[in-house]
Amino acid sequence: MAKEVMVEISARHVHVTKETLETLFGKGHELTKKKDLSQPGQFLCEEKVEIVGAKSTLRASILGPCRPADQVEISLTDARSIGVTAPIRESGDISETGACKIVGPCGEVEIKEGVIAAKRHIHMTVADSEKYGLSDKQIVSVKIPTDGRALIFDDVVVRVSDKFALAMHIDTDEANAAAVPGGCTGEILE
Repeated sequence: MAKEVMVEISARHVHVTKETLETLFGKGHELTKKKDLSQPGQFLCEEKVEIVGAKSTLRASILGPCRPADQVEISLTDARSIGVTAPIRESGDISETGACKIVGPCGEVEIKEGVIAAKRHIHMTVADSEKYGLSDKQIVSVKIPTDGRALIFDDVVVRVSDKFALAMHIDTDEANAAAVPGGCTGEILE
């Protein structure tokens, strides 16, 4: 049985705390949902911010809901272009990561850490992990069968929680390398 997984492209985005949101957009501001994302409870917001590095600036959307810590997820190409450090990390693992300034229409916030290039990963439920014979934090490979640029991604971390829905996330650099046309189906290899 093939272990198939939907592969989605995770474009640059920002997660903010409630405090940072109010600094950037004004006291009492609430996130405005633009559309739901594949992961339950996660959504793309109407709010956009500027990510400011030593060399340049990028515009990015905020993803909701608010989180306990600010986090900026960009590709390695983005990091080089604006002059910031972005180590490859799992989401939430922001200790000793890159710094930047986040600018909104009402204010700005300097984050001392929180800039990462997200480690490619697969979200799955406990039932999915049992079906596929995989465990939380297991490292797998995923074959991407795109036309003309098929490849195998190694070092893909499995993340298991019943708060997740089955999907693999790669960043824009990885998607471009494999010529992923907005999304595709990959095969999990062990």
